[in-house]
Amino acid sequence: MKIHGSHKVPLPTERAYAILQDPVILAACMPGCEGLEKIGEDSYRMKMKMVMAAMSGQFDGKVRITEQNPPESFKLAVEGNGKIGFMKGEGLLTLTADGDQSTDVRYDGDVNVGGTIAAVGQRLIDSTSKMMIKRFFDKLCEKAAASQP
Repeated sequence: MKIHGSHKVPLPTERAYAILQDPVILAACMPGCEGLEKIGEDSYRMKMKMVMAAMSGQFDGKVRITEQNPPESFKLAVEGNGKIGFMKGEGLLTLTADGDQSTDVRYDGDVNVGGTIAAVGQRLIDSTSKMMIKRFFDKLCEKAAASQP
């Protein structure tokens, strides 16, 4: 499944880039994420709880940040496995200044799911993905506003 879109973050581009790579902030903003533990350079072990329709389950996975081009772009890869299936996604995040104090964050990527979780149907997976991305950016903007002097 293809995902794409953009969100405004109320921070200058350099600061937005930095917080999008901060594991503490990423963990706090990713819906269901219970924490990120560093396992290598720009690689983290993740525990996440996923709820979709009548299914829920614990996922163990990894988050990797690659192809860094500060402060303009980077790739974020997320993968996880659990009793109800697996999910794997990768996306390119591109940051563009929108004035002095705001950044447009554009994302383009692919997400794949399999196992029992895939049985809920493509439309539900698509709407859940969009909801999770919106929650991520809403929480990120909340954290960004709190970090402003």
